Amino acid sequence: MEEPKSLDSLFKEKIFRIPDYQRGYAWRREQLKDFWEDLVNLSGDRSHYTGVLTLKQIPDHEIARNTKEFWLVDDHSYHVHHIVDGQQRLTTFIIFLQSFVDFITALPENKEKTVENMYVTESMSVADLESRYLFKVKPTGDQFRTYIFGYESDNPSYNYLKYRILGEEGGGSVEETFYTLNLSNAKTYFTEQFRELYEREGLQGLQEVYKKLTKRFLFNEYVIKDEFDVFVAFETMNNRGKKLSDLELLKNRLIYLTTLYSDKELDHASRKSLRETINDAWKEAYRQLGRNKIRPLNDDDFLRAHWIMYFKYSRKTGQDYIRFLLDEQFAPKKVHKKIEQDVLLETPEEVRSEQGDEDIENENGDSAEDTLPKSYSQLRPTEIRDFANSLKDSGVHWFNSFFPDLATGMSVEERQWIDRLNRIGIGYFRPLVMAVLKNVKSEKDRISLFRKIERFIFINFRMNFVMSNYGSSEFYNAARALDRGEIKTERIIAQLEERLSYTFHPDRTFRSNDFFNNLYKKFKSGSGYYGWSGLRYFLYEYELSLLSESRQKKVDWNDLLKSEKDRISIEHIYPQTETAYWATLFTDITKEHRKYYGATLGNLLLLSMSINSSLQNDSFTEKKYAKYDTSGKKIRNGYSDGSHSEIEVSQSNIWGPDQIKTRGLALLKFMEDRWSLKFKDEEREKLLFLNFEDLNGKPGIQ
Repeated sequence: MEEPKSLDSLFKEKIFRIPDYQRGYAWRREQLKDFWEDLVNLSGDRSHYTGVLTLKQIPDHEIARNTKEFWLVDDHSYHVHHIVDGQQRLTTFIIFLQSFVDFITALPENKEKTVENMYVTESMSVADLESRYLFKVKPTGDQFRTYIFGYESDNPSYNYLKYRILGEEGGGSVEETFYTLNLSNAKTYFTEQFRELYEREGLQGLQEVYKKLTKRFLFNEYVIKDEFDVFVAFETMNNRGKKLSDLELLKNRLIYLTTLYSDKELDHASRKSLRETINDAWKEAYRQLGRNKIRPLNDDDFLRAHWIMYFKYSRKTGQDYIRFLLDEQFAPKKVHKKIEQDVLLETPEEVRSEQGDEDIENENGDSAEDTLPKSYSQLRPTEIRDFANSLKDSGVHWFNSFFPDLATGMSVEERQWIDRLNRIGIGYFRPLVMAVLKNVKSEKDRISLFRKIERFIFINFRMNFVMSNYGSSEFYNAARALDRGEIKTERIIAQLEERLSYTFHPDRTFRSNDFFNNLYKKFKSGSGYYGWSGLRYFLYEYELSLLSESRQKKVDWNDLLKSEKDRISIEHIYPQTETAYWATLFTDITKEHRKYYGATLGNLLLLSMSINSSLQNDSFTEKKYAKYDTSGKKIRNGYSDGSHSEIEVSQSNIWGPDQIKTRGLALLKFMEDRWSLKFKDEEREKLLFLNFEDLNGKPGIQ
């Protein structure tokens, strides 16, 4: 390996391309901040070692005449290099330079100048910088740009880098993903750093960071000569601060495997087609994972869920899926290792010695040696193709399971049920939901199953407090069976019902003991229903039940999550800190028992907006109506113009023990109707924890 090279030395007669097995741009603020601080803090004549830049030179004869690189390769001694390791750093370098050019050209003193007459240093113009690091312009014919650095044309970030970052005209509508958001954010980051630096140090400060980057950021350049090593090397290399995800590693592995098959197993056209299939699959997967740029989906969560749906689930460790995919299913040894084809051989009869030792022939007259089975790889190319296509097809359904409101062709009702699953905590059911969206054609059947899953989660995990992995293996396997067409939704619904059977008496009434006992602990600790993990979801569902065609939605679920610490969006109508006003309403209730009224279900109210905690001790009459400060500015809404639940409560004239109990019973009745369960008559009041004779002794519901 040669001595470290500066960037201005590296960018000589080279065209850099990010190959198809590479990921998109993954650096975010943390890595950009490190990069910038390394640059501005580099003092004196010191250099900064940036790492190894690993390249694979592409033979000149493989550059097609119709590519934009050909004229440079053919006439100007340029060579195309694939970046095996270092693409994140080089991409950052290019974004830095383009942001630098954009900032310099936008300065007031350069307004009337051409790029040939704008200078970034005493001897280098903007035009020189662009020609050296960013692009060459073909001097004849169409005079198009050939970029020094970029993606292969089938990469989803190809157009975004060219049109949105490097500023080429005519891009039109450009596809955006999580990775393109990172490109955009990096450009914004550097632009703001340049602005601050310019205000502080002027043009001299900008020139200094440019010189540091191009002349004192050093790479060791290593060019791989053996193509076999490219894929192996890629799997073992990490870029600074951002390790490769499992999904990125797997893409590289599958492309690598396509190079291992013999020509008999995979001819040139088929090899190219398989590689395109893999690239298309990952392109679509990343498009779906990044569709919501503000809330991108995790690569490896998707890969693990798809593994659960596609292969047989095991629960040995959390990393089982990637070990299976890389070390077993898609391991190189499965291509190198050959196994026999299943062929029918004639079984010879034993021949006595006096018959001689002449060769045995089969019934067709061929010698036994001629019928030996041919060999082929354990892992067939069709298996790789099928897996890639499944991954491609699954991406949109994975996305829709998170963001049903952004799904196309989905009814309002189905969106609502998927939204409910996300609100309640979909947990280990997401692979099954993805499999349902992918494979079940009937919307009615899909919704029926989603309803049953939601009920299963609410009863098991929100009411009975069972372990969060209860039933996980069974329903992971159901996802696989559904994807393979081996099971119907009716059978999965039956499995859900069977798993819930323990919580019902023979007369089909609900066994409330687990629900009661867990709530009892919360009442003894002082929180009561306020500390119940299912409270927000339950009260939100009750709020939705009050909607009608003539009523508008007044509470958004996301608003309820903004104050997770103090839960101020759920109000104690009868306050936790009692005032003289409230004491008069509870004169018949002992002080010891009043806390139960404050913490019971009927006293808890979902607010349409956050409320200042200093106002929560107001009288019921004051709470019913909006409150204003001395200047006439509204401080808070009143119940009468709040959520539908608040409006319902505001119909009462007073709020005391009777109202709390009545509302609590009504909410339990809603719970029974909404989740298709029935409490024993004598258990409802016990579940409100207002039966104090029971609470004084050993509590319990059998």
